[in-house]
Amino acid sequence: MLLKENIPLSYIAGKIRKEIILVSAYAILIAVVYNTFHFTRISIPIAVPTILGTVISLLLAFKSNQAYDRWWEARTIWGAIVNDTRSLTRQLLTFVDTPYGPAEGKAFCENMAKRQVAWCYALGRHLRRQDILPGLEKLLSEEDYRYIKTCNNIPLALLELQGFDLRNAHKLEWINTYQQVEIDKTLTRFSNHMGGCERIKNTIFPATYSVYIHFSLLLFIMLLPFGLIEFFGIVEVPLVIAISCSFFLIEKMAIHLQDPFENKPTDTPTTTICNNIERDVKQMLKESHRQDEKQNSDLLIKTQLFYIL
Repeated sequence: MLLKENIPLSYIAGKIRKEIILVSAYAILIAVVYNTFHFTRISIPIAVPTILGTVISLLLAFKSNQAYDRWWEARTIWGAIVNDTRSLTRQLLTFVDTPYGPAEGKAFCENMAKRQVAWCYALGRHLRRQDILPGLEKLLSEEDYRYIKTCNNIPLALLELQGFDLRNAHKLEWINTYQQVEIDKTLTRFSNHMGGCERIKNTIFPATYSVYIHFSLLLFIMLLPFGLIEFFGIVEVPLVIAISCSFFLIEKMAIHLQDPFENKPTDTPTTTICNNIERDVKQMLKESHRQDEKQNSDLLIKTQLFYIL
């Protein structure tokens, strides 16, 4: 995703390079023919392309708005994924209480928290149709990694493993029934987030709508030189190019925003979001270790004081 405000001009021009070349050639051709052959001088009232341009502007505005809604919905879903991942980690660190000592509880919490981070990476790559497995071995146990390699929908398989561990923790009485219900609600929200992203990914923006707008835009550009040349002469060439570029850029922007999971600069920044999630989860796990170490140190000091007294 483009995060800088000063977007390179080369990037912008590259999006409509072919359109600029074709429109320039067409505008120059009309100007040469108009000024060279007097019998071919054809002009139309400027009101005709003006009305057509106004209609196209409204259609492009509607299309851009709908495309942005899809992009914003995707970004909202990933914002909720960030919040729920933090909530899940917090629930694990504060709910789990093992009778065999803190070391076993730490291992359990770390395993589930890191597996959830792996789920975030897997979902982002799954939506972009990329190879999901590279890098996940650092976050998963060997057993989990071998299991997901046999699955088609890896994010779903990771949520399934989370559910199994949650059930086992309840059976071992590491968490009570109310805590299990709360953590299960969090896992259910992850499933809903995944479904929302897949719905956006698999729901195609109506192709006929885009085609009709594009054909209308081409008609507008073809009529525009004839409406300007009588008033501006050869100056109509840069005017036609500038006006056409504005319309083409708006159209391209809408096309790119309507698919937020295509691994383009305008995508939802899933990789950056996942990196931030991993950073936050590791920080929470590290803080929990320090807290446990402090509690053990305090317990040791109290024990020593007891024996001294």
